[in-house]
Amino acid sequence: MKPLDERDWPRLPRPGSRVFIGGGAAVPQALVASMLAHAERFVDLEIVHIHGLGPTPWIEPRYEQVIRTNSFFLTPALREAVERGQADYTPCAMSEVPALFQTGRMPIDVALVQVTPPDERGLCSLGVSVDVTRSAVKSARLVIAQVNPKMPRTGGDSLIPVKDIDFFLKHAAPLPEAEVAKIDERQERIGCYAAQLIDDGATLQVGLGNTPEAVVRALTKHRQLGIHSGMFNDALMDLVRCGAADNSRKSYKPGKIIASRVLGGRKLYRFVDGHPDLELHPSDWVNDPHRIARNDRMVAINGAREIDLTGQVVRDSSGHRFYGGIGALQDFIRGAGRSKGGRPIIVLTSLTDDGKASRIVTGLQPGSGVCTGRGDVHHVVTEYGIASIYGNSIRERVARLVEIAHPDHRESLLEGARTRGWLPKFFTMPGGARGEVESEWVTFSGARFRLRPLHPSDMHALQSFFYSHDEETVRLRYGYQRGRMTGESAYKLAAVDQAKDHALGLFAEQGGREELRAVGRFYLDPSGNTAEVAFVVHESTRRVGMAGFLLGELAQVAKKRGIKEFWASVLAENHGMAALFVRAGGVSDGLGEDCEFRLPVSRILRWRDGYLAGKTIFRETR
Repeated sequence: MKPLDERDWPRLPRPGSRVFIGGGAAVPQALVASMLAHAERFVDLEIVHIHGLGPTPWIEPRYEQVIRTNSFFLTPALREAVERGQADYTPCAMSEVPALFQTGRMPIDVALVQVTPPDERGLCSLGVSVDVTRSAVKSARLVIAQVNPKMPRTGGDSLIPVKDIDFFLKHAAPLPEAEVAKIDERQERIGCYAAQLIDDGATLQVGLGNTPEAVVRALTKHRQLGIHSGMFNDALMDLVRCGAADNSRKSYKPGKIIASRVLGGRKLYRFVDGHPDLELHPSDWVNDPHRIARNDRMVAINGAREIDLTGQVVRDSSGHRFYGGIGALQDFIRGAGRSKGGRPIIVLTSLTDDGKASRIVTGLQPGSGVCTGRGDVHHVVTEYGIASIYGNSIRERVARLVEIAHPDHRESLLEGARTRGWLPKFFTMPGGARGEVESEWVTFSGARFRLRPLHPSDMHALQSFFYSHDEETVRLRYGYQRGRMTGESAYKLAAVDQAKDHALGLFAEQGGREELRAVGRFYLDPSGNTAEVAFVVHESTRRVGMAGFLLGELAQVAKKRGIKEFWASVLAENHGMAALFVRAGGVSDGLGEDCEFRLPVSRILRWRDGYLAGKTIFRETR
């Protein structure tokens, strides 16, 4: 390794050379400035790089005749350069970029990188950006390094011997800091919904963007989380510092934070400097789907620009215009999907940033590129809820995605789906647009169930619920002998106008799908002061307090809406339900085969607190 002499530049990049520039927070700006000072002496250079913080002076129009840029990720400035014909975009998953360099498909002549000063063993660290930089260093004919004493020294596979560096320029400079994500109310709700999909002990990956970061910020009350992510950022650091992420339950590399780059602020760079539990490895290692899948309960959290009703995800374009890049999306979606108990999650706001268009669409714009195929998508989250679509038919996934679209666009999405034959004609979307987060986990005698309103897409769950009952349950709860429950009949029970009536379900998770275990609902009477109430609890989950719990939940909603009294008609032999209503303050006429109970809502609410205190029922407070 020898010092770089300014007079060396004209002979270092040969005519037609491909020059790699390190990315992330490790763009060697001093080296770049030094090189560009001699740009008039270069002949047809190609600059190659990934996403980086800070300025990109090499795309200025004055260099157009001597330098062309080829990037794997587009910032707004780079996108403008592409559109004016001065730059190129190469779509490629991060796990596959190193192979382009190493196999010679995209040979690197000169690599400009940033490193720490060498230690006593003569080893420099690539610091906060190992990612694809490691393979560029290995593949390049010449390696020129900016030696920065302010670069954090990181562990893992970040070290390179000084003998592998041909020239160096010593220049101390603070690392550029990423902008602090501004999280709006919609993204906060998305974070709360997505957090419900993430269990304690899960291992996390988070992609670039405000919405994925909002999910990480919602996990501070989780415990024993692990980190295996292409990017380690401020939000993930905060999980470590607050004790939510200790990597103790990771099945692969337990105790270690695994990443390929660090991107954030000054506190983050101080945190990773010499951190004994942080390992940075190249992107082809960290982002390898097979290696990702070795983490049990792997959760991949990534954003998207658009998704169609069949589940196709667009990430790097909008029509014929390119934005961002594929990045780690494909790698971690597939890796998490293969993980035992893994959960790939796509998060996006229901509307575009300008509020003019839906991000959930019937059909993609011409020119939009699909980064993730419909078969790889498991969970989609907007501020209106969760659509779990993996393994679902087109009909089921269309219904679920419409339900989490913005209310202003649901009817047009339904019409588009019906026109294409994806939904039956009877399928409509009732009123009662969702606002605040409406689902949560509730534990009954040690078993977890998701509490949430019924939606039209639950019609298959209701059918399965109905056919799983024994004959006595059908007779006592539905009031007739077993018959058929057609899809249309189930739809009518599930498609509740939640602004008028109200229906709540308790769902158990089985093999990645939701199974209905209890339903409670009320139907508003014309007077607006009273409502009929009804419950059905599955035989397998009786006597743990579900019906009483649901009665209390419905009473809370009724009070807010000004409903004064519930009433219910109960078969005389249905002793369990009759006893519940009596305990809740109900009064019965006690005549005939049916007993009609009247239950003042105020009495139910007074009874509710004592009822819950005597049961092993817990709400998750995080």
